[in-house]
Amino acid sequence: MKKAYLYLENGQVLEGQSFGASGTVTGELVFTTGMTGCVESLTDPSYFGQLVIYTFPQFGNYGICLKDKESPQCQMGGVVVREFCQEPSNFRCDQSVDAFLKDQNVVGIAGVDTRMLTQMIRDKGVMNAVITTEETPPDMEALKAYRVEQSVESTSEKEVSVLSPEGDVKFSVALIDYGAKQSIANSLLLRGCQVTVYPYSTPAETILAGGHDGVMLSNGPGDPADNLFCIQQIRKLFGKIPMFGICLGHQMMALAAGARTTKLKFGHRGANQPVKDLVEGKVSITSQNHGYAVDAASLEGTEGVLRFVNVNDGTCEGVDYPAYHAFSLQFHPEAHGGPLDCQTAFDRFTETMKEGL
Repeated sequence: MKKAYLYLENGQVLEGQSFGASGTVTGELVFTTGMTGCVESLTDPSYFGQLVIYTFPQFGNYGICLKDKESPQCQMGGVVVREFCQEPSNFRCDQSVDAFLKDQNVVGIAGVDTRMLTQMIRDKGVMNAVITTEETPPDMEALKAYRVEQSVESTSEKEVSVLSPEGDVKFSVALIDYGAKQSIANSLLLRGCQVTVYPYSTPAETILAGGHDGVMLSNGPGDPADNLFCIQQIRKLFGKIPMFGICLGHQMMALAAGARTTKLKFGHRGANQPVKDLVEGKVSITSQNHGYAVDAASLEGTEGVLRFVNVNDGTCEGVDYPAYHAFSLQFHPEAHGGPLDCQTAFDRFTETMKEGL
């Protein structure tokens, strides 16, 4: 097999085997602990600009089912695995991960010590890296200076579209797309919501003029504080229409309310994160994919009330805004390919819309 190389900004170099496309890609090196949800994670826009280590030792053993994609294309910059399966076995399999990554022009490296890499990131934090099939080493100064930019602009839909449920329309929802997973729209459609998908750059006035019952703020990639225009529009929507935010939408809602966000050392990425509901006292297992978190202490003095916390590290996982008829979650309740413990969050949203303002 053709060789591939993984260069880390700390100077470490690993040699492995190339799979997927050939070439060179730079990104932020992160890890995910998910054992399932292969195509879902590959196509999740929240991974835009990142090189992702899969901690599960074999990658793609049930192949790629194209119906499970969360967006039209692979969003990751590159893939790092211990071993990839060349002969997947599943009745829903459309193609192997190697063939899928080749089609998507995404570079992968296999045969490296993913356990060591994961431990390194846990100890030292996420870092920039390069995956390449070329023999020439990258410019290390440029590698250290790399930063993911224009992530929301690159993953959001460019035009307004309307999705209708099967059967009667019970609610009209404006889904603001910051890099939305398809499962969010699907979860709303299942509950009788007609979903109008708006680009991230849509003014609040346009949303309010649409006559919707509620607003869904989607997930997405990158640093939430970079999206000043989006935060300003959310601030204009507060108190005028019920809102529900997930992941990046959750973070930007907190920023709009006057709170702060911080970058985590190595983030939460996987399908086994325990989250406690401080109101009900219930712990749920959740799917997560984020590198930033809302600073819970900064909610003081805002209309936000801490509702959910991560059991592992105590970080903020959800906020209620009772004065605004809004709430948000850091984790993914839609989690197609992951745990389904918290899908009732969408039922809570429909109840909030039913109650109105």
